Amino acid sequence: MDRVLLVAGFLVFWAAMIALILWGWRNRQKRQSDAIGTLPSAPDALGDVRVASCTGLYVGSTLAPSWQNRIAVGDIGHRATGTLTRYETGILLERHGETDIWMPQDALRAIRTERGLAGKVMTKDGLLVVRWELPTGTEIDTGFRADDKSVYPDWVDDTTFSSEDEKETA
Repeated sequence: MDRVLLVAGFLVFWAAMIALILWGWRNRQKRQSDAIGTLPSAPDALGDVRVASCTGLYVGSTLAPSWQNRIAVGDIGHRATGTLTRYETGILLERHGETDIWMPQDALRAIRTERGLAGKVMTKDGLLVVRWELPTGTEIDTGFRADDKSVYPDWVDDTTFSSEDEKETA
């Protein structure tokens, strides 16, 4: 009888921990919903390819500048394999089994390599991170771990952005 009570107690404890995790995730979604808003959708005409596609793993997106404040709104918090391509009009992240993420050219702020993002820690320069601004004005970092890390210099070196600073000097 003691074993039955011990197993039942463990199952109740396990269910309570899962419920707390789900409760915390939903509360995070509520807190972030106004800051995230609606993600932009890709235009019909993407233009010419500026940086060739690369395949890999979408690690997640975080509220900038915190590399651990993972976004929970919608499915942007779900990891997925995908393809990252830079066009004249922006960057398209096509995720398998999840919605695509479109980062318009005028919203791009920086492309760099990092060691970690959203709970995924790699070796030095193991992740490609794109900082971009949402229509709400919130800046986020989107992380992608390419299957072939040798493509990172092509992405980091292609640093043509349309930021507010460039608009003021033009």
